[in-house]
Amino acid sequence: MGAVKTKRMPRAVREQQMLDAAVRTFGRRGYMAASMDEIAELAGVSKPLVYLYLNSKEDLFTACIRREAAALVVAVRSGVRTELPADRQLWEGLRAFFTHTSHYPDAWSVLHLQARTHGEPFASEVAKMRAEIVEFVTQLILVAAREAHRDPDLPESEVAGLAEALVGAAESLADWANSTPTVTAREAAATLMNFAWSGLGNLMDGRPWSPPDAPHEASG
Repeated sequence: MGAVKTKRMPRAVREQQMLDAAVRTFGRRGYMAASMDEIAELAGVSKPLVYLYLNSKEDLFTACIRREAAALVVAVRSGVRTELPADRQLWEGLRAFFTHTSHYPDAWSVLHLQARTHGEPFASEVAKMRAEIVEFVTQLILVAAREAHRDPDLPESEVAGLAEALVGAAESLADWANSTPTVTAREAAATLMNFAWSGLGNLMDGRPWSPPDAPHEASG
């Protein structure tokens, strides 16, 4: 194979080209199986140039995680219009999430499968993204709950667990939707909305579900 010929272009553009190739390779082959040779060839550059720009395979993978995490957070935030009712805000946030993960399945694989299973520092980068999304969802639910209960001082702790559960369910459902060709992003969002909103709606209306009394069970 002859040397790869490269056209002159701005460094920032070339770097994004390398990251595009790396996300595709890492997402489809996995971090361990992906090779810098393959990434360089897919990007249309030489392997030494990849190392010059991004230092190492670890640094390249970290750069991919950071870029794709930022893109997902922006997609979710920008998909929500805060002037809408609470259920519409949640619906639009979920639809934005599933639309993004379905449009960029390699990026989602990098974030949800690869980064989490290869230790530090990769797992920490994904944890930062997840914490930001959980906080965003927490605030969406909290505003709605305070309005529903007419209690502006309702503590965040009352809904924090719900946000964690909702984000976790969305992550699992995104994996399922991406592996099921017949499921659209809209259908995935509707599935989770139907699962979650009946419970959240009852909570907003002051009708939370409570476990039955069970005197024979140990307290705790």
